[in-house]
Amino acid sequence: MYRIAICDDDMEMRRFLCRTVEGSGFSCIVDEFSDGIDFLGCNTLYDILFLDIDMPRMNGIETAERLRKTDRKVKIIYVTGYQDYMSRSFAVHPFSFLVKPVREEEIIRQVREALLYSGAEEQGTLLWFQTTEGAAKFLASDIYYLEYQSRKLRFVTKQGESLVRGKISECLEKLSPYGFASPHKSFAVNLYHVKSIRGYDIVMMNEDLVPLSQKRSAQFRGLLGKYQADRL
Repeated sequence: MYRIAICDDDMEMRRFLCRTVEGSGFSCIVDEFSDGIDFLGCNTLYDILFLDIDMPRMNGIETAERLRKTDRKVKIIYVTGYQDYMSRSFAVHPFSFLVKPVREEEIIRQVREALLYSGAEEQGTLLWFQTTEGAAKFLASDIYYLEYQSRKLRFVTKQGESLVRGKISECLEKLSPYGFASPHKSFAVNLYHVKSIRGYDIVMMNEDLVPLSQKRSAQFRGLLGKYQADRL
């Protein structure tokens, strides 16, 4: 049984989304919220969140920013009448972006894709590396970034840090199919875990800073923009 939340201050839109999702044939429980404060106060984990952006008290961007501090898995589907907000939403990794008026078939398609994507994420992709402690496997999605240090690679992951033997070019070749790119000759980062770029510092989701070289800045920003756009 999937849990789906709808957060929109427009009651008619909430009801429309709710009726469409409940009538789609998916086995799910749907909860409705009229603003971001009420949604965050419920402390429930959801598989999918339909989120309006332009709401009183707390808008959808701030709601998602606060949500991502505790929940990285929920698939956020923005439903809004303003395309201008799209670029601002990238930092919270939305699953998709629907512009009002929205058709029923668009909603059902997004729910189906989000649930399929969640299933693929649950299975994950395990990759083997030779660490200083012996052979070890890592989920590609768990790796924040890697740094070349003293002829070894420091893997920074959700579980902690590991030292891996090998060259950064070889590891990047292995990881690039899973959304990794190199912003600096000594680093490779998981684009999914990039929170923002401040000048020549990349802020990761774990708040670590990774340097962005001036020489690679344009190329890296282009790869990041394409990666984020492809996920919408």
